[in-house]
Amino acid sequence: MASAPTQPQNIVSSTTAPDSDSTKGVTVDKEAVGEHLELDPVIDKRLDRKFDWHILPFLFGIWLFSFIDRSNIGNAAIAGLRRDLDIQSGTGFNVALLVFYATYIAVDVPSNWIIKRVRAGVYLPALITAWGVVCTCMGFVKSFSALVACRLLLGLFEGGILGGVIIYLAMFYRRHQMVLRCGLFYSAAPLSGAFVEGAMTVVFGMVCFFFMPNTPGDSRFLTPEEREQALRRMREDASGSSTIDVDDEKFNWHWVKMALMAPQTYLLSLLWFFLLVPLYSFSLFLPTIIFGMGYTSTTAQLLTAPPNMTGFVSVIVCSYLSDRFKVRGPFIAGGTVLGIIGYAMLLGSERNPVKYAGTFFIGLGVFQCSALMMGWCSNNLAPHYVRATGVGVIISLANCSAFIGTFIYLSDHA
Repeated sequence: MASAPTQPQNIVSSTTAPDSDSTKGVTVDKEAVGEHLELDPVIDKRLDRKFDWHILPFLFGIWLFSFIDRSNIGNAAIAGLRRDLDIQSGTGFNVALLVFYATYIAVDVPSNWIIKRVRAGVYLPALITAWGVVCTCMGFVKSFSALVACRLLLGLFEGGILGGVIIYLAMFYRRHQMVLRCGLFYSAAPLSGAFVEGAMTVVFGMVCFFFMPNTPGDSRFLTPEEREQALRRMREDASGSSTIDVDDEKFNWHWVKMALMAPQTYLLSLLWFFLLVPLYSFSLFLPTIIFGMGYTSTTAQLLTAPPNMTGFVSVIVCSYLSDRFKVRGPFIAGGTVLGIIGYAMLLGSERNPVKYAGTFFIGLGVFQCSALMMGWCSNNLAPHYVRATGVGVIISLANCSAFIGTFIYLSDHA
């Protein structure tokens, strides 16, 4: 279970839907079917470099703004939000955190189905722009009900991002390359703890409209030769040289059924569920935890940056090593051990230096686990609509952990 798959799993063995209607309009490269051609290693490396430069910076920015916009409510809480909205006691603040995940979970699967039809290079920037507008409006809320409404809309627009990014990456990168790329964009999550939000999200979303490609087949920065090899290497990586190009694959309920019947869909959901509980509680409540140590609001917000930066480094290093050695499980297990040590220090000590040191261990452990899980999920599901459905289900079920994570730290405990 710990090794990244070198051969396709059962779920990727079938690339033909059960009836003739399902393949209507599908074009298969007959040359690739008839003869297995060697990939040019020079072009192969050039493709990786071009995709890295033209895709990853935008995905990093998307995830950076996503985590800033969803988790900065933790900074707002200690800066006067609870007082201003009269939710200093009880579970009102926790409810405001929780409602985000209600819509976030609901849209995962349908959003993943939509992304290819609408085109990822248009759909993802549209989501960014929409949630940027919502976040700008959140700065003007005057009541608890308005805050809840904004959080619901924020979850609605952000819900399609994580699954969409994983599906998007899987259109361009092979399985043994996925975890490092997932880690490079996901490293923005801990880095977001050092920033504050603003209307820049809207501006960034508009920039993405003009520069993000939809698929390898319509990437304008590739030559025709590079485009052909990019498509062929993805066919071969998925399930042999006869698999369908992502541009040609049509939606069919057969793919949905395959994803829903795959045991790995539910096993990965369960594992990710338990990994996300400490991640969400850490991301949302770290400013409150440090504020509870006796620091001022401003100092507490500044002190959240170092633990988050350790998480940033951890994600990059572990993702690189995981792809290098083609193993996932041992790194995830190591991350959970670090997280346990950190929470033990936080809960078991009365000394503030020890508690604060514990947050570094938590940052080292919890962020890298999630990044590795993304690549692991994508590795085990293909073709496109099987992956789109399976990844959506996994993210939806795993994010039910928010119902626990958002209520771990209550106002009465502050």
